[in-house]
Amino acid sequence: MMNNPYLLLTPGPLTTTDTVRLAMMKDWCTWDDDYNNIVQGVRQKLVNLATKSVEKYSAVLMQGSGTFTVESVIGTVLPEDGKLLVIANGVYGHRIAKISNKLGINTVVLESGEVEGLDLNRLTNQLENDPDITHVAIVHCETTTGMLNPIEKVSKIVKTYNKIYIVDAMSSLGGVELDIDDLQIDYIISSANKCIEGVPGFGFAIVKTEEFEKCQDNARSISLDLYDQWKTMEEQNGKWRFTSPTHVVRAFAQALKELEEEGGVSQRAARYKNNQKTLSEGMKQLGFEPILSEDLQSPIITSFYYPKTENFEFVVFYNKLKEKGFVIYPGKVLDLDTFRIGNIGDVRQHNIELLLKAIEESRYWLSPVFEESQSK
Repeated sequence: MMNNPYLLLTPGPLTTTDTVRLAMMKDWCTWDDDYNNIVQGVRQKLVNLATKSVEKYSAVLMQGSGTFTVESVIGTVLPEDGKLLVIANGVYGHRIAKISNKLGINTVVLESGEVEGLDLNRLTNQLENDPDITHVAIVHCETTTGMLNPIEKVSKIVKTYNKIYIVDAMSSLGGVELDIDDLQIDYIISSANKCIEGVPGFGFAIVKTEEFEKCQDNARSISLDLYDQWKTMEEQNGKWRFTSPTHVVRAFAQALKELEEEGGVSQRAARYKNNQKTLSEGMKQLGFEPILSEDLQSPIITSFYYPKTENFEFVVFYNKLKEKGFVIYPGKVLDLDTFRIGNIGDVRQHNIELLLKAIEESRYWLSPVFEESQSK
């Protein structure tokens, strides 16, 4: 019953363990202490995962997809007279800007190319010349391409100008080693169904408590009022304001336990890095070229150019791999023909090796039979 027909090789939802899925096979009451104690345990473990300076931070969970939590952060922490600078080099950075503009927040976007590294001098100039900016937001791992943005270098610039620092670590928290206090991050955002390897249903933010306490009257939404959600959880032992995704929370608690059993973030990060290296090297041998240079590449997801042939169709390639038990991701880069393969979830080196074998067998455009049919 628990076996999946294919392995998900995406940046989330992703392939989970049988034990994470089995954790959802029980119903929970949202008012009961047994459930709320699980929520409180999850909150504390998230802070422990993100920093050694646990006394400075708190975690708050929010129903919905990761984007719901991003919107709750932007809509709650920006005051009416605030101004947000969004560093955008992919779809998800631009989504933050779209959210901010929709909420009526004064927003400026620092555009950066999707396949080049950030120009930090432009960031410095922007902050130097626009003192009205109060907050800066960036996506850590931009899964449009798989790029890992240099949040440590960005932090030094942001804090030189005393701005509030928001990091969307949707697809990196739990899979890349970091300490949010060392990085001077005020708000970091992620989701249940990414590197912690839970299932979709809620996102979360880890907030610097001293800074978050200033946000009580900022929220532009009732349901996405992150401050009110946090206060309720703080004062009522983990209670959510509105119906919570109980089964998903229980699965996430199990996923956090399994992360600890694996050896923590350092060991999981090492597994993801090995997955990515095995994938990238194997794909090059099969004639596929990554779109990013190695110094920009994250261990989370890798984008590849289409093969240099007019006969390649992604949908055909996708379906052939799906028949062999693997699901990959279409590309999202503007003006480039690409597809993506994720390295996160319950995926090991042997899975990547089997995938590479399946890809080798699925290169239909190299088949003599296919070439003959095309020539007729």
